[in-house]
This record gives sequence, structure tokens and C-alpha cells, in this order.
Amino acid sequence: MLSTLPVTPALLREPMLKDFRIRLLLLLLAATGLLITSAVPYEDAARPRSVAEQNWVDSVFNSLTPDQRLGQLFMVAAYSNKDKRHAQSIENLVRNQHIGGLMFLQGGPRRQAILTNRYQAAAKVPLLIALDAEWGLDMRLDSSMHFAKQMTLGAMDDDQYIYQMGREIALKMKTLGVHVSFSPVMDINSNPDNPVIGNRSFGEDKEQVAKRGVQYVRGLQDHGIVAVAKHFPGHGDTDVDSHVALPVINSDLAHLTNMDLYPFQQAFQSGVMGVMVGHLYMPLFDTVRSTSATISRNLVTGLLKEKMNYKGLVFTDALNMKSVADLYKPGQLDALALLAGNDVLLFSEDVPVALVKIKEALAAGTIAQDDVDQRIRKILRAKFWAGLNRRQPIDVPNLMTSLNRPQSRTVAQEIFEHATTVVKNQDDLLPFVRLDTLRIATVTIGAASGSTLSEIMGKYQNGPVYPVPNRYAPDSTFARILPRLAPYNTVVVTLHNMNNTPTHNYGIGDGALKFIKELQANPKVKTVVVAMGNAYSLKYLESARTLVCGYEDTYAAQLVVPQILFGALPAKGRLPVTVTPELKIGTGLPTPDLRRLRYSTPESEGLDSKILAQIDNIALESVAYAAAPGCQVLVAKDGAVVFDKSYGYCTYDKAQPVNASTLYDLASVTKVAGTLQAIMYLKDQGTLNLDSKVAAYLPELKGTNKRDMTVREVLLHQAGLKAGIPTWEKTITKTGPKPTFYASTAEAGFPNEVTPKLFSVQTAEDSVWTWVQRSSLLPKTRGKYPVEYSDLSFIILKRVAEKLLNQPLENFLDQQFYKPLGLGTMTYNPLAKFPQSCIAPTENDTYYRRTQLQGTVHDQTAAMIGGVGGHAGLFANANDLAILMQMNLQNGRYGGRNYFQAPVVAEFARSTVAGNRHGLGWDHGDPSKPEGPTSNLSPATTFGHTGFTGTCVWMDPENKILYIFLSNRVYPDAGNNKLRQYNIRTRIHDVIYKSLIKS
Repeated sequence: MLSTLPVTPALLREPMLKDFRIRLLLLLLAATGLLITSAVPYEDAARPRSVAEQNWVDSVFNSLTPDQRLGQLFMVAAYSNKDKRHAQSIENLVRNQHIGGLMFLQGGPRRQAILTNRYQAAAKVPLLIALDAEWGLDMRLDSSMHFAKQMTLGAMDDDQYIYQMGREIALKMKTLGVHVSFSPVMDINSNPDNPVIGNRSFGEDKEQVAKRGVQYVRGLQDHGIVAVAKHFPGHGDTDVDSHVALPVINSDLAHLTNMDLYPFQQAFQSGVMGVMVGHLYMPLFDTVRSTSATISRNLVTGLLKEKMNYKGLVFTDALNMKSVADLYKPGQLDALALLAGNDVLLFSEDVPVALVKIKEALAAGTIAQDDVDQRIRKILRAKFWAGLNRRQPIDVPNLMTSLNRPQSRTVAQEIFEHATTVVKNQDDLLPFVRLDTLRIATVTIGAASGSTLSEIMGKYQNGPVYPVPNRYAPDSTFARILPRLAPYNTVVVTLHNMNNTPTHNYGIGDGALKFIKELQANPKVKTVVVAMGNAYSLKYLESARTLVCGYEDTYAAQLVVPQILFGALPAKGRLPVTVTPELKIGTGLPTPDLRRLRYSTPESEGLDSKILAQIDNIALESVAYAAAPGCQVLVAKDGAVVFDKSYGYCTYDKAQPVNASTLYDLASVTKVAGTLQAIMYLKDQGTLNLDSKVAAYLPELKGTNKRDMTVREVLLHQAGLKAGIPTWEKTITKTGPKPTFYASTAEAGFPNEVTPKLFSVQTAEDSVWTWVQRSSLLPKTRGKYPVEYSDLSFIILKRVAEKLLNQPLENFLDQQFYKPLGLGTMTYNPLAKFPQSCIAPTENDTYYRRTQLQGTVHDQTAAMIGGVGGHAGLFANANDLAILMQMNLQNGRYGGRNYFQAPVVAEFARSTVAGNRHGLGWDHGDPSKPEGPTSNLSPATTFGHTGFTGTCVWMDPENKILYIFLSNRVYPDAGNNKLRQYNIRTRIHDVIYKSLIKS
């Protein structure tokens, strides 16, 4: 029921002098030493004000009538998603009541900017614009960025990122014409059942709350935004939502002194420019049950302003909140709040009536005119500090570009990298190391298919993801999933779309909890439970042996959590609150960095994303000019993928878009991604001597013209071998394949699939080997063989590798490299594992196989021998190729394992022979050509390889840059040379180097 009491001197009279108990309390608080002088930049008497500031404040103040001055006390709620009538009503308040500011609520950035320019143009005195942006503009605005809630910030191991977040939010606010941020929350999270603070608090430790709050304040104010600490004197110990009812805080003197006020004291000392008084009732200060702190003179003036000597701006909490608004008629609450000592009346519901009530109190002498004038001047000084003496209209056309600072995405991700917490790891399961023995499936509860978390999980291993979009799904849904999990020994269950309501189990459904318990009861399965939400929810998941808290369900959180599970990032976070007696504050298990490929932003690794975005134009040009129907481009720097995009389609009819999962025929990249890995392994093991003759390992060469060539010469393409020799040409006639070499179906003696309808003879590889042995050599020049890039080199090297390994090359590579690395797509003969639709087609072969090739190797010799050539045959997507190449760039150290014991990759990658651009198997750029295979901006140490189908991989060990380009430029005609004609691959490589940010 609304109070009918008029605002009279009797109602507004200061009760503190009559209440001996409250006077004694304030004396005791002063005696504790807690209440000390604050230092606020624009109000501290010790700070000399500039002449310009004083002149501007005096000039504005003197230009206003008494009524116009009173209008400066009001900050009204404004929306950018309401109709024209609302906008006009706000403009009327600005023009007619001369309100001092606006607090924007729901809407969007561009709409708000347009309205802000309109309202500012109508204002006699520039408006102070405020926003609730505790975790970023998206707390109130759509199309805006989310950073992190304060519970997440409280879990971090490094405070610097809180400052950086404050900086990024401040810069966005400045761009949007906002001057005040109602943040940070300085409440201590002392009650787990708190329905309104919860994850908005830094945690339950007063020192951490204070320290982190101060970092947030500095990040905002160092970049021109007024920070407002809230909710004084502390909203943490309540189980009532003050938006609905008035919470009662039954703190005793010791608790108030030692806990709740401490973070505010530290914020005051650090110079926080504003404080918001919460809608709370504290019996310790007031005897009337309905006296909110907002209208308590004992609290606002007696405690905050007098005893704690706070000189900054004091804001009410929103005066429309039901906990106080329902108790008073319009206008009364505003007058009471002003009497209590507040400077800014936030969210007044009826400014004209409130002005009448305030003028009545002034006329009655209940509020001193000099006191009110001082508060108005304080507001004007804040406006000067915020730059409103030289206000410029918001640049609306460039607004979204300015708001979407790439550095912001970097900060958001870094926050979760430092906050995500491994809470329990009883089986030492995390991080996942043995990807060749772990069979991992993921169940995402509360997330739709295609989530970021699912995508990143798939980049490390190819296990299935079973999405359960409904977080409250019934038991029957989970019963259908359980049988599908039978082949897997590790199940990751992630909980999404959680809420912050303790009474609703934080959004965890009973079916989900039962499902998790069933998994945990299976001794054959190890279960990892990940809560992508409030840390307090962990009390329902405590039985998990492996438990992770991601704190939120944002893009950045979903990006980071899988990286921690797989050891691409170390876990660093610790719980900022006590969840149960076992899961105490500070709980958090560090996990090692396994040096797996990470996924991050360009700016985090020293690249400019705006420049890097030029890759889009070049890649789309290749599609538009039919250099290739589509492609994948991947860039990694310092072990982090910073650019990974797919363009175009698999075919020119645009039937199927290229995506990150599309497999491409790697062509000659197979040489370095397949055969060379085995050769380096054999060298590393001491089994292969590079300076030995190949004939020492392949005795059949002793009686041939290849008897004297060494392994090193073969690797250098300087052994006299021709680029290629006729092979498949010997097996066909003008009318088709010779029946001695081919059959139309797989049958005894014809096991090698050339195409799905053509199978070669079992001895096909022996025939090719015979032809290689008999092939002639190039003539020598000055006693040496010329450098001649040759497929025959790698046909020979494959033979050497299989002889020494005593097993087929493809089996060895799968066991030693591809499975342990988690390469789910890298394979020979992909049709044995993947549907044809996943694979980009290559040539429409009208002369040998006489069919459209899709899923069988394009190289004719490799196809003839069953798809596994030393020089061609591998298929993969860009991500899996990147993992393998990153391992090479790290000299064999990857994922907690040493694939090579010595720096064998560096040895093989070096170019050691004058006049020969090749390393040992690896290729290099050609600086003699203006449009060579690599960028001329890249160092000479860059190594890698290209492929005939339109592929390349280049690694720069100096700048630690990895670049991959995959396409099917040979579709449908291998004679298409536009990729080279337009220099697509090299131009993209150029952009990467141009994007390097100079230190």
C-alpha cells in the first residue's frame, strides 16, 4: 500500500540526533579506524581545481534558474527500444525540467546513439549519461559485447585483466557517449542463497573483492568513465531480491566493520568517483522497518558522508524498484532520498511532482539550500571531468566499427583463460593426453547443436557430440543417448543455459542429474562434468570425480573450456566462493600446458585483425574468378590459430558450401605430411643414415643406375631422378583400362581401389617400383646432378621407410602420429572412413579413370597403387594439417609428448646447398621470383610445401607463423592455372606478414 504521509518537516526531520543507539554505533565505527578520508579526484578539497573547471561550473550554475538547478539532481531512465512517445517524453523532461542525466536501459547501441545526440542537443546543460555495464554493454544493449561477470573475474589468478576489461568497457562507453558506469559491484558474496547478487560479486573474500573492485574502478576512470561502487553498505548477505521486496541485513557491528564496508573503504581510498546506495533495511541503523538505506540519513549522511568522509557522487539505487517504490507516493521518495544525503536521484518516476516535494522541503527548511547547491555543483564538476564542457556529437555512421574493438575479444578470452577452474581431477584425467587411447564423446545439455564448445571439441578429436537442447529434458531423452555412448571410454557432459536462481537448482534439470549419476556408476567410463554457469551450482555436481567450472556460457567461455580439457591451455582459476565443505573458496587444480594448438584472437598473438581480414577479399576473388570453387585458409601464430575460415563451395554449382570439416586432397603436401614424417622419425631413432646409399636399405637398387645415390641427395631432389615417369599410361589403351591391370569390382588379385568402380591389380605397386628402378637419370652438369623436383624421390623414400619400419607406411603414420595427435580427418583413402559428401571433388578425369574424382586421390600413380603414395594420397582438413605442422614447428614436442627426441625437423628444414632452395624433403621460397610460392616478406628460413590440387603449407620458425591454404583448383579441369595466375596463395601469405604488429 502507498504511504499517504505528506513530505513535511516532521517526516523528513533528521532522527539521528535523537537516537543515542545510532550515535553510539557511529562512534564505535569511527573507533575501529575503518572510517578514513577518501580521495576522490574531483571533490577532494586537497586537490586544486583548475581555473577552467571552476569557471565552467560557476558559469553553468549561475546561468540556471533555481528550478533548473534542481533538475540537475535527476537521472531519468531512458530506452532506445520504445516508441516515439517515450522518446518525446524524455526530450520534454530534458527541455522543460532540465534534468541532469539519463540512465539508458534496454535497446541497441545505434538507436541509443541517435537518441543521445537528440537529447543532448535539447539540453541546456549537457546530460550525464549512465549505463549499467557490469559485464559489458550487453548487460543492457543488444548487438553488444559480453566480457565477464564478477564471479568469473573473482576466479582469475591475475588481476590485470580486470583493469583491461574496465579499460575496454570505458572505451566503448566513451564511443557511445556514456559517462557513468554503475559498476563495480563491491558486495561480498556471503550468502549463497542471494538471488540478486550471486555471480555479480567478485566472491566471498573481502580482500579479493576490494582488490579486484579497485582494479575495475581504475580501468574505468583511467579512461574517462565515472565508476560507481555499489550497493552500499553491502548487499551480499541477503536472500531477498531488492527489485521485488526490501531485504533486511541483520549485520552486527563487527561484521559490518570487518566485512561489508571494507571493499567500499578500499574503493574510496582508490578514488572511486561514485557510490550507489542499495535498497536495504539495516536494523542496526534504523528502527523503522520500511527505512531503506537509500532514504536513511543515518546511513547516507551519518555513515557514508560524515564518518567515512566520502566526498564523491552518491547515487540512489533505482527509485522505481518495488522494494521502495510501493511504499510512497510519486515524488515523496525522491525528497526523502535527497534529505538522506544522496546527490543523484536515479530513475525518478515523476520528476515534476518530485520537484514540487523538494521545493516544499526547501521552503520548510528541512533541506538546506546551501547543501543542495553544493550537490548540484558536485554534479557539474563531474560533468566537467567527463568532458561535457567540450561535448561532441556521437559519430553514428562509424559507431559499430568503433565499438567492436578487436582488443576487446582478446581481453574477454583472456579472462576465461585465467578463470576456468578444474575443481576436481581425482583420476588425473585432465588434461587429456593419450588421444589414441581415449575414445571421447560429448553430451551438451542445454545447448543447441553446432555450439562453439562442440566445434572446438571437434578440433582436438573426432568423437561425437550429442546435443540435448532442453536443459530440463525428461529421462527418456537421456535413455536414448546412453546406448550410443557404449563405444566410448570417456564422456564429457557440459551443462549450458544455466541460471542464477538457487531455488531452481541453477537451471540443472533432474533428468540431467540422473543421467550424470548413471554415467558415474559405470566403471568402464570416466565422466567429466563441466558447469558452464554459476559456481554455486557445483553443489549438485560434487559427486563427479572430474569437475570443471566454466562460470558462464558465453562464446569466450565455450572457446576456452575445451582448450583446457585438452591441455592447449593450462587451468589457472580458483573458486571465488565456498560451495560446500569440500569445495571451499580457493579450490582449483592447476593443469599443465601440453603445447597443443590453441584458438585465439589475432591481437593476442601480435597480429592486426583488420589487416588480416584482407584475406577475405583475396580468397573470395579466387572463387569469383573461378581459380577454385572454394578453399580453407588457416593462420596460426605462436601456437594459436588466429584465422580459420572457409570460402565458397565444393563445386561451381554451389550445391555444398565449404566448411571447416571439408576434406581436401593434399596432393604433394603428402610428401611432408606423410613420408617425410616417417623418414625424420627413422633418422631421429638412429635407424636411417642420411649419408648412406639408398641401395644399403634397398638392395634391389645395387645393380641399377641408382646404386650410388644417397638418402640425403634424394631428399634434396638432387639425385638425378626425373620429375616423373610414365606409370599409369602403361596400363590403359585408347579404349580403356587393360584387364591385366584392372577389374571393375574388388576381387581376388584386384584389391586396390582406384575409383569406386575400378580396382587395380595387387602387384600394381611392384610394377611401379620396377619402372622406377629402370628409369633413366638426368645428365650431370660439371660432375653433379641438377636440382630437379621429383615425385620419384618420395616413391623411393616410401620404400625405404616401409623396409625399415617393417610395416605399411599408412599404418605407421596412423599409429605414431595421426591418432596420438587426434587427427580425425588426416587419412589415405578417405572413402573408407567418410561419406563422399564430406570430401571436395577434384578433376573430372576423362583420360584415365574416366569419372569425376571425389574421395579418391587425384594423382594417377598414387591412385593406381591403391591410394597410398609416397608422393601423394593424403586427405585432411586445414585444422588437422595445422596440428601436424604445428608439431613440426615445435620440433616434435606436442600434446605432452615428444614425437622426435632431437631437433630433427629443424635439421631437415634447413637449406644447406647453394643453388638448391630445398631442404631435406621440405621446400622453401624462391626469392629469385617476384611471385614465388612464399611471400617475399617471409624470412628465408620459411619451410613447407605446395600441392598440385591447389594446396600449400608454410611455416616460419622465426616468427612462429603457420599458414595453410587448401583448395580443389583442379575441379573440374586440372588445366585451371588461375590460382597461380592471380598469385592467390602468395598474396594471402603477404597479408599475414603485413598484419604483424610492430612492437
